[in-house]
Amino acid sequence: MRILRFVFHTVSALALLAAIVAGTLDSIQSVSASSVVLTSLGNAWLNLDPESLALSEIYAETYISADLWRPFVAPVLAQPAFAIFLTLALLFWMAGYEKPRFAGRFSA
Repeated sequence: MRILRFVFHTVSALALLAAIVAGTLDSIQSVSASSVVLTSLGNAWLNLDPESLALSEIYAETYISADLWRPFVAPVLAQPAFAIFLTLALLFWMAGYEKPRFAGRFSA
């Protein structure tokens, strides 16, 4: 159980790092353009590795379901990258969270 929490917290930290990098890049672009620039997750993925984006779409439509990509994945890819990574960081942190044990007056 401790290893699973460690994995969740590590993935959460990596997602938080990705959110910070994406937010920093967006803020630099916003300052240089003198307007708000928000890079979507799809555009960031396309700039990083366009072949893997196309392969993942083909894989999802071929092996999982043809109706999966457009209604579920495409709206997520249209959201700002920093927001998606922040949401993932929060979800993985919550998955690995352990409630602190109650240390009462007579507990050992």
